[in-house]
Amino acid sequence: MTVSAEQKAMGSRGSAGGIVITDTKRLDLDLHILELRFEGARLVDPLAVEGLARSIERDGQIVPLIAAGDPSSGGRVVLVDGYRRVAALRRLGRDRALVECWPCDLAAAVLAVLANSRSRSFAAIEEALLLRELTQGLGLSQLEVARRCGRNDSWVNRRLKLISALPEQALAAVRAGQLSSWAAVRVIAPLARASVEDSEQLLRALGEAPVSTRELKRWFEHYSTATRAVRERMVRHPKLFVEALNEKEEQKSSEQLRNGPEGGCEADLLRIIGLITRVHRQLPSLTPLSAAVVKGFWRVHSSLEALGADIKRYAHDPERHSPQRAAAQAARPQPAGDQPVAQTVA
Repeated sequence: MTVSAEQKAMGSRGSAGGIVITDTKRLDLDLHILELRFEGARLVDPLAVEGLARSIERDGQIVPLIAAGDPSSGGRVVLVDGYRRVAALRRLGRDRALVECWPCDLAAAVLAVLANSRSRSFAAIEEALLLRELTQGLGLSQLEVARRCGRNDSWVNRRLKLISALPEQALAAVRAGQLSSWAAVRVIAPLARASVEDSEQLLRALGEAPVSTRELKRWFEHYSTATRAVRERMVRHPKLFVEALNEKEEQKSSEQLRNGPEGGCEADLLRIIGLITRVHRQLPSLTPLSAAVVKGFWRVHSSLEALGADIKRYAHDPERHSPQRAAAQAARPQPAGDQPVAQTVA
């Protein structure tokens, strides 16, 4: 049996975490009568909408939208689930949809959808935004939300914390598909906790010149160790900073290719000299020296002696000690242990 893209996107439907909605009605309704209250709680995904549009155009709308309310009674009908399918229908130029109307209050409908989210494609931030609607918009406590959607209160608390530190500007960028959920939680949120001004400036700069999530991760790693003056430039011009990093890495790669392994070895030796110089400068402030420092020195001393011996040996007779020659000798056939070595016959 062929499964449509719409069915794959929806997963299984039925009872939701113990919440069973009865007496539902499936109606063919005009899209304009649906109140899109939770549109801001769904992330924009053009590829998903495109796939749904192709599926609906080919097979028709298989999975109904979910709404709370009864249009026959003249009350409002709030769309709870199916925002991407609405976008797909509009993309196809259609103004009507199959809607499953649930005769329950809005909070119960949202809780039922959340309870079934384990078989659906909700992002963590989408769940967090719906939970915020339930606790702030509809007045439910976190304990009640957890109980009614089949979760524990720590799950509700963790989800709400995902967005508690995010500026609304960042949430808007995530919903619009301009910023990934990972970047919002792992970069913007900790940055906003440390400096709201820097997070707002970074978001403005990313709006004008976006970078990839991978590039933003690298940017944040450098920001974490940068000075205040450097940070100010970084938040104003993140793309320029990333481009400079890429150029520097390309130059380093070119130098390594040009210098070969000899150049790399020389650079390592120079770094060793730099480390020894730094330790030497620190010694006066460390007296009397601890046993750990003294022990560490003698370990380094032994390693340097062994390195010096190898350098002398390879420098005086490089051909004799080359890896190629050692390999060739190992490949030669050896006489049996109980047989004498063959002698030259006169």
